[in-house]
Amino acid sequence: MKRKANNPIGIFDSGLGGLTVAGAIKNLLPDEQIIYFGDTAHLPYGDKSKETITTYSLKITEFLLNYNCKAIVVACNTASANAIDNIEKTVNDKAIVINVIDPVVDYVSKINKIKKIGIIGTKSTINSKTFEKKLNSVRPDMIIASLATPLFVPMIEEGFIFDDISNAIIRAYLSNEQFKDIDALILACTHYPIIKNQIAKFFNFKVQIIDSSKIVANYLRKTLIDNNLINEQFSSLDKFFVSDYTPYFQDIAGIFYEEPIQLEKVNLWEN
Repeated sequence: MKRKANNPIGIFDSGLGGLTVAGAIKNLLPDEQIIYFGDTAHLPYGDKSKETITTYSLKITEFLLNYNCKAIVVACNTASANAIDNIEKTVNDKAIVINVIDPVVDYVSKINKIKKIGIIGTKSTINSKTFEKKLNSVRPDMIIASLATPLFVPMIEEGFIFDDISNAIIRAYLSNEQFKDIDALILACTHYPIIKNQIAKFFNFKVQIIDSSKIVANYLRKTLIDNNLINEQFSSLDKFFVSDYTPYFQDIAGIFYEEPIQLEKVNLWEN
């Protein structure tokens, strides 16, 4: 099926963190329709195997293709690091596929003042070494310090933000000696922008915090322009799907998206 400018943009994540990307995209491209899917039944992806992450990601990709999405944004660093090749094969030429790693690598590589950079993310993202490999290929001079911070996602999903608990966990991770003298820190998880200010404060606002959401939104906009796929008039209402629904998920979704939204439960794994 031929891609059309008024077709929606599909976005998915292991949970609700990808709503930070969805919100940035909506701010930049207000006339585009968004179809979001958060796999809240299986979060977090960060402690799962590559095979399991790929299985979940492909099922969600097929769901978004059924909405004739012109672009699919993999708004999950773990899925981007572990399943992107299989996602691209499944999509083929039906839609544009954008991950949340390549735009960040491209952005960071062009900032010459960054000599040493830190990366924090889920275990699976960090263990894949995808960021390191891609950064090393374009900036071999850059010193890279990476650390898995697996408590951040459940901490954020459970609402422990801007309090003593979250500050203690942030301090425990970021006090790691390898982050000494870093110039910038990549938030390699779309949940982490929620605690961006707390992280910046820990470093006394002297470290550049790289938030992927706005970077990915700008990258998507340029890609749509290059492919003549920008929608220039409002099309349809956005849809936000999750694989498991609780009132708490509904409440926290508004924090990620920065405005109230309505979640709809769809179980893709029912027989």
